[in-house]
Amino acid sequence: MTEQVKQVGEQEVTLLPEGNIATPQGFTAGGVHCGIRKTKLDFGWVYSDVPATTAGVYTTNIFQAAPLKVTQESISSGQKIQALLVNSGIANACTGEQGLADAYQMRKWGAEAFRVPEQFTAIASTGLIGEPLPMEKIKYGIDQIQMQGNHHSNRFEQAILTTDTREKAIAVEIEIDGQKISIGGAAKGSGMIHPNMATMLSFITTDAAVEAEALSLALKDITNTSFNMITVDGDTSTNDMVLVLANGKAGNELLHEGHPDWSLFKQGLAIVCEALAKEIARDGEGATKLVEVQVEGAESDQAARAVSKAIISSNLIKTAIHGADANWGRIITAIGYSDQPVDPDKVSISLGPVLVVNKGMPVPFDEAAAKDHLLQDNVSIHTDLGSGTGKATAWGCDLSYDYVRINASYRT
Repeated sequence: MTEQVKQVGEQEVTLLPEGNIATPQGFTAGGVHCGIRKTKLDFGWVYSDVPATTAGVYTTNIFQAAPLKVTQESISSGQKIQALLVNSGIANACTGEQGLADAYQMRKWGAEAFRVPEQFTAIASTGLIGEPLPMEKIKYGIDQIQMQGNHHSNRFEQAILTTDTREKAIAVEIEIDGQKISIGGAAKGSGMIHPNMATMLSFITTDAAVEAEALSLALKDITNTSFNMITVDGDTSTNDMVLVLANGKAGNELLHEGHPDWSLFKQGLAIVCEALAKEIARDGEGATKLVEVQVEGAESDQAARAVSKAIISSNLIKTAIHGADANWGRIITAIGYSDQPVDPDKVSISLGPVLVVNKGMPVPFDEAAAKDHLLQDNVSIHTDLGSGTGKATAWGCDLSYDYVRINASYRT
């Protein structure tokens, strides 16, 4: 794969073909099999050789898992993280006081292994809810951290997966203050994905120096147009978070909202987040297609986001797409129950290049052309509400027979 360049005004964001979470200077990552899962890698870590300014966003599910509570405590103590540990297979959610104690113990062991303060250590878990962490296996995984053969970013990408079918990684490069700056990331997510804070795990690194408050505000803003705009099945999980670590190793002047290149950095971060979000949607459990829903002509961007979420979240639409059925009536229905200001006489809908509704009325269209578009790996639905300048894009997938098969036997 060759480098790709995206233009941001007069400046450029370069997508690195082999980029990953360890691309930014000063970061390493790795993973091992510690025994939680039968054979797959199930314990991973990311390490910065200096403390990194850190921002996070977290699941809105009221049953927040123990690792989230511990990580939020670590970040709030000084907004600096140097080591991150992640296990898959067991979520350590709904595990009471013992689960919280195990999360603190996992953090403590990780801090000792990396020789950093406990408050500079973040943890995350993903997998089965209601089961205690097998602490002897967690300790075994941590004990393997110093083995150099385990320090490969693709091993980290594999170790954080659950029902995912592929690793998800990206990195971009920009130039700020005459210095090349990298932003890299890795994510997991396949099921229990709904646009209400990511519902997945995503970890992003950068060697840029960034002011803590500005980084936090940027992440929250970008999350609303990336991770919060994906859905697979309408379920919001208990463990999910997005973390961004900025260690400043690139040597740029401190980035903040008043810096002349702030918009360039923010766009680079947005490209990474959007790419990871789309990969999660594409890898939905049993999915065969990535679906993109574009809404424009809304009264506001917020209204456009709500309409696009209603469309992408509809199981009837998702099954129609799986069957390549150009059933635009299901799209109209979803728009109608989105609880947004919509004039039915102004709405137009296209399936890819095929216009099927024009200003609220059906139009004759080529069924074969519409079916051909719906048979593609990438399906697009475009809706013009005709009432304003608000716009938004959401991503999801089709709903297949395999989704039921996978989730009917998740525990077994």
